[in-house]
Amino acid sequence: MQDGGACGYTNAVSQAPYNSFVSAGNAPLFRKGLGCGACYQVQCNLGPCSGNPVTVTITDECPGCSGAIHFDLSGTAMGAMAKPGQADALRNMGNIAISYQRVPCQYKNTNVAFKVDPGSNANFLSVNVEFENGDGDLNLVELVPGRSTQSITMNHVSGATWSTNINPSAQPAPYSIRLTTEFNKKLTAPNVIPVGWKPGQTYNSNVNFL
Repeated sequence: MQDGGACGYTNAVSQAPYNSFVSAGNAPLFRKGLGCGACYQVQCNLGPCSGNPVTVTITDECPGCSGAIHFDLSGTAMGAMAKPGQADALRNMGNIAISYQRVPCQYKNTNVAFKVDPGSNANFLSVNVEFENGDGDLNLVELVPGRSTQSITMNHVSGATWSTNINPSAQPAPYSIRLTTEFNKKLTAPNVIPVGWKPGQTYNSNVNFL
């Protein structure tokens, strides 16, 4: 498992806009990584619970979690469902019954970001895609080289990471990246991977889903 969860978001899970309001999910939620980035509203109605809903993003896999649907909530998210002063009591209850619903992700003042994997090189590009509003998760990622309208379908590696081989002479940077969500919403981040891009760097786009 990667640091920060199997989706590959690393230390971003503790920072804005996720702010540790995250969850691991069992197989129907994680969807072999294609569920990464989806948002859910969860709430509980037990004694320590406030009854107020909390929104979390799927950032990790919980392969040992049983049941038809199982959220392994972060301590922050779990505590946020509690009445004032009851956060620790709720966390200490362990497995609890919750209600949930899929909701649009809403990351205010944040655009989609692309974190280039440290193993990338001039002939191979691997990116982790973060902070998609709306559906949150992705079913297709395509790379469009500079001076081209011909897209390259990227391979789903794991979590929210997608990769492709590239020929830098025939397929030069800058690279635009086209995203398609689970529910077929499309968005292009133009020229988001610049000329002179470097492995390990994160490149912020100027776009996001509505």
